Amino acid sequence: METHFFLLCITLLFLFFLRWFLRKSHAKKLPPGPTGLPIIGNLLQLGPSPHETLSAMAKLYGPLMSLRLGSVTTVVASSPDAAKEILQTHDKTFANRLVPDSVAAQPHPEDTLAWVPGDHRWRNRRRVCTTQMFTAQRLDFLQHLRHRKVHQLLAHLQKHCDAGTAVDVGSLAFATTLNLMSNTIFSVDLVDPDFATAQEFKELVWRIMEDAGKANVSDYFPVVRRFDLQGVRRHVEVSYLRLHEIFDEIIAERLKVRTTSNESQRHGDFLDVLLDRCQEDGSDFTVENIKPLILDLFIAGSDTSGSTTEWAMAELLHNPETLQKARNELLQVIGPQGEIKESDIDRLSYIHAIVKETLRLHPPVPLLLPYIAGNDAHVCGYTIFKGNQVLINAWSISRDPQYWADPLSFKPERFLGSNVDFKGRDFEYIPFGAGRRICPGLPLAHRMVNLMLASVLHAFNWKLPMGITPEKLDMSEQYGITLKKAVSLCAIPYTAT
Repeated sequence: METHFFLLCITLLFLFFLRWFLRKSHAKKLPPGPTGLPIIGNLLQLGPSPHETLSAMAKLYGPLMSLRLGSVTTVVASSPDAAKEILQTHDKTFANRLVPDSVAAQPHPEDTLAWVPGDHRWRNRRRVCTTQMFTAQRLDFLQHLRHRKVHQLLAHLQKHCDAGTAVDVGSLAFATTLNLMSNTIFSVDLVDPDFATAQEFKELVWRIMEDAGKANVSDYFPVVRRFDLQGVRRHVEVSYLRLHEIFDEIIAERLKVRTTSNESQRHGDFLDVLLDRCQEDGSDFTVENIKPLILDLFIAGSDTSGSTTEWAMAELLHNPETLQKARNELLQVIGPQGEIKESDIDRLSYIHAIVKETLRLHPPVPLLLPYIAGNDAHVCGYTIFKGNQVLINAWSISRDPQYWADPLSFKPERFLGSNVDFKGRDFEYIPFGAGRRICPGLPLAHRMVNLMLASVLHAFNWKLPMGITPEKLDMSEQYGITLKKAVSLCAIPYTAT
């Protein structure tokens, strides 16, 4: 009996030391990182601007570091080399997302495009989007929609120009891109011609983006997720349900039309494409599960393009010499009269450079949507273990002085004659991500932002409201999944007399 007890003690002691050794070995293989507090780890260290905090930490702990956020081990990549290994070398391992609880609050979150696992369902949805919305041929065919939306924007700005009143640049850019997306998908405007309803939609979308970017106890302590201790799920559900109500009305009306009209009377828009898929035998598309996909397209298309346009205008007003260079190019290439067409954009190299520089300083998603390791992966001499969350700090990468001269200054000239682009091949510049989960809407966003920016700069001169000088213009950021201006940009369009 004593022998059995002695053997049991030896076995338990051996297992204890084995577990200690494995944990010690595991810790040595993880990238270095800051020491955290018991239980909560490094959560309190993130602050209101995690992208900035993590960038500062990377200078101390290296371009690949690990943190403990509650019970979730998180690895943060802050260099092009680390991002390339994750998004290119090990792209299959990091094909899936870690879904925030705020995102899971929407109806049918498993049918989104941005957040679903990179399986056949994701591939089917991405294939439909890329072939039916974002190919060069399809974009060329629908350019009349973009011209029409920009023309409406210019007509609205003309009213303010005549009255000498300021406009909320971000709201108007958001409304314009929202109407473009709604016309592409539904063949209708969601925002009225006077842009009066734009604010409601902007608030709905921003609530979703802001809550998805919050440090939420439910994400870092899954055991308490069902209690929604911070109320994030309850807060964001309002936006999701309201947007789904709008989609329900439009889809119901379209289904009614499809049952009473013949093929030639169909709209031929993206909604018809999706509804056709719903009717195919063996399809995994249904009338219910296409709504999260549509919601992803609306949010990504309107919020990021509108925000980028606002940041570009803010940087130009903050740097008057650059604004004048942009206007000079437009006057030289286009002339003082007429409206800019999409076919003109390729000739506007400085406008292209302004958009690229805006995306470098203000990437739409500063921390790319979170990945989760499907297997152990060796990256930059360390091990990212299966189940670890992985964040890529695109904001920090695009401000790295090793790759960018004078990185904090707005200098579009750096892109003139440069081959660096945002299509996922240059890892020092990945505002839209890279690899298999790069933003599929990149081609549309690129066209729309360039067209909007060039058009408003060509049609009007711009100045700041009385009392605000370029030097005093507030350029602070407000963090969410996307990065918006903390203080909305208000500016006055005018014509030279």
